[in-house]
Amino acid sequence: MDFSDDQLRRYARHISLREIGGAGQAQLLSSSVLGVGAGGLGSPLLLYLAAAGVGKIGVADHDTVDLTNLQRQVVHGTSRIGMAKVESAKKTIADINPEVTLVAHLVKIEARNVAGIIAKYDLVADGSDNFETRYLLNDACYFANKPLVMAAILRFDAQLSTYRAYLPGDNPCYRCLFREQPPAGLIPTCSEGGVLGALAGAVGSIQATEVIKELLQIGEGLSGSLLVYDALSAMFRKIRVHRDPDCPLCGDRPTIAGIGGHG
Repeated sequence: MDFSDDQLRRYARHISLREIGGAGQAQLLSSSVLGVGAGGLGSPLLLYLAAAGVGKIGVADHDTVDLTNLQRQVVHGTSRIGMAKVESAKKTIADINPEVTLVAHLVKIEARNVAGIIAKYDLVADGSDNFETRYLLNDACYFANKPLVMAAILRFDAQLSTYRAYLPGDNPCYRCLFREQPPAGLIPTCSEGGVLGALAGAVGSIQATEVIKELLQIGEGLSGSLLVYDALSAMFRKIRVHRDPDCPLCGDRPTIAGIGGHG
């Protein structure tokens, strides 16, 4: 594609990278990503994808901005309290990069709507804050052959991986690692257990990096690896994980035939 003068200046640092170049930047401009959640992880994710020039960014969230969000959800501001998070994010992104199209999905991701929403995007990035949504997206992306870049944080800890279990080989899905949802109340939510605000920024930025790598097919992705970060000890661990042949979703004898774990 032919870049305008403004585009050449805006994306100059990308274009100068051998691994990206003009062709890679053009690919980003023609790509689409759905971000699920406009909260602590979604904020840096959306900001950096917009700044990178990902042409179409969807954001799905049914919540409104609350004062308690502002310690970590940097896509929002004090003047936006009470506004729908997707609309607040849309305003911020329009200021960062007006060339990007942001599609606001003011809905809760559920079994009844997930397939229709993710069908419109090349890749899904999950920054949700509950297990129900994580398992639902895992199942839906598997059936739709969509790469899923998933991150989760709590207190001072984080984990991140990419799931492409629809591909042949040793590519696990989320259920290969964590078969079923934990019992309600076993793992506290961020509102119950707390979360370091800056941790969300660090991990959401890494998630954005992995999304860009997946879109451009550069570097070494996280499919088959779980990246674990302990902020208190400043330690990263990259753990090799494998496809589970007994996985109810992507294993040799699957028992899940529908989205969300319903047979």
